[in-house]
Amino acid sequence: MSAVSAFKLVLLSLIAIIALELIAKRLRLPPAAALLVGGAAMAFAPGLPPVVLDPDLVLIVFLPPLLMDGAYFFVWTDFKRHLKPILLFAIGAVAFTTWIVGVVVHVVVPSLPWAACFALGAVVSPPDAVAAKAVLERLALPRRLMVLLEGESLLNDAAGLVLFRFAVAAALTGAFSASHAVLSFAGLAVGGVVVGCVVGYGVVCLLRLLDDDYLIITTSVISAWISYIAGEMLGVSSVISTVTCGMLLGWHQHEVFSATARTRGSAFWQVVVFVFEALVFVLIGLSLRGVMQRLGGLDNALALLGPAAMATVVTVVVSRCVWTFTLESINAVLHRISRRAAPPADWRSAAVVSWAGMRGVVTLAIALSLPETMPGRDLILFSAFVVILFTVLLQGTTIGMVIRLVKPASDAHASTYLNEMQAWARLEAAQLEAIKPLVYAPDGSVLHPRLLEQYSYRARLTDEFQHAPSFPLEARKAHYDVILAAIAAGRVELLRLHRSGLIHDDLLHVMEHDLDLQEISSRHARG
Repeated sequence: MSAVSAFKLVLLSLIAIIALELIAKRLRLPPAAALLVGGAAMAFAPGLPPVVLDPDLVLIVFLPPLLMDGAYFFVWTDFKRHLKPILLFAIGAVAFTTWIVGVVVHVVVPSLPWAACFALGAVVSPPDAVAAKAVLERLALPRRLMVLLEGESLLNDAAGLVLFRFAVAAALTGAFSASHAVLSFAGLAVGGVVVGCVVGYGVVCLLRLLDDDYLIITTSVISAWISYIAGEMLGVSSVISTVTCGMLLGWHQHEVFSATARTRGSAFWQVVVFVFEALVFVLIGLSLRGVMQRLGGLDNALALLGPAAMATVVTVVVSRCVWTFTLESINAVLHRISRRAAPPADWRSAAVVSWAGMRGVVTLAIALSLPETMPGRDLILFSAFVVILFTVLLQGTTIGMVIRLVKPASDAHASTYLNEMQAWARLEAAQLEAIKPLVYAPDGSVLHPRLLEQYSYRARLTDEFQHAPSFPLEARKAHYDVILAAIAAGRVELLRLHRSGLIHDDLLHVMEHDLDLQEISSRHARG
């Protein structure tokens, strides 16, 4: 496919995305499911050339910004609070699923080497950050469950990739060392955190020096690829380095971004993430045609590989259920033994977590990266597609119904945060104290009696001086200087409330957005 043809295909995909998003909204379906089906339908359209995806290109183009977006808005305090269950799923569930899938596939296909069976398990074991975000962002979940699922999907790719590499190496060479695999994963993870911290702090320092909104936005955007590529070049986990960098930027963005940079950057990121997420699922569907051709057609693939693929799907779903409910049972026992242990979530929450295991772009890219000489390569490719289709189409479309049916319990710690009215009361008190020295003259008279009625004040000034040779800019600047001082004081108080743990990140973003709009409007009116 030529570069021009590739561009035309991307353009056609973007047009299809608009139509499929509208269809999904009309039918009340998860957009990811509609995009995946639409991409598969486009793949078999007459006259459309086969789409062959370069897995390395797919990962390096799509994964860094999508990981960065998830990590940028990830709540650090929630992450620390739920770190243990996140790691149990991001590492433990991935390893458990890899092992169970490998055993089941070997039973179904005894001729397939053990290493190839475990390679298949590693391919399908990690739930995908892109798929999870695309499905879960439109659902109402208790915060702790959303944190668990998002945190798992951000970190589990590293575990799956390490297991995959060792399984492939074992299949091709016949050598495998469990201790080497564990040490390698630890080294990759720690190295990824270090690289992410270095890149993240470097970007934060650079952003403090920049005063141009477009340079700031550009720098923050390319930091996703910088951290990912740096991790690859240094031989550590590029996924973890990108996530770490994103968390650091998300933590410091309240200090280094101006109101206009944050507003413009947020709008830009929302469009980029929407387009990238949609293109990922369309491209997964489009690549189905090429895989089916290599397997000799759908009928032949189903006849030869269908039983093993269906066994893989069932095992993936069941193993996650077993892992989730086993952890909940262990937590219940520990809670009864020692009251210091965290209260366990009930079976309702476990049911939701068990069913929220969508696979996506990482599973596809790992499967496509298999060497041509890999035993069972066709089986692994076909099974990966079946798992993606099943989890996105079935689990993705029914997870909302499961949530409404089981009604998981609300967060127990939600009451520890201030509500919006309480937070605004503290901000407004801080703003009032900040402007008191500015609104009174030395003789005690009020300089800005109409401070809160900005538009009335501006209208009166405009009417009064409409025939004057020039507008009294100093009076207007003085008026808005007071407003900007109040906004600055509100920002300081808002960040203090957040850093001291009194308000949640969600409320921080809402109130900060209001302050950003006030500041943009005031600076524009000030001139």
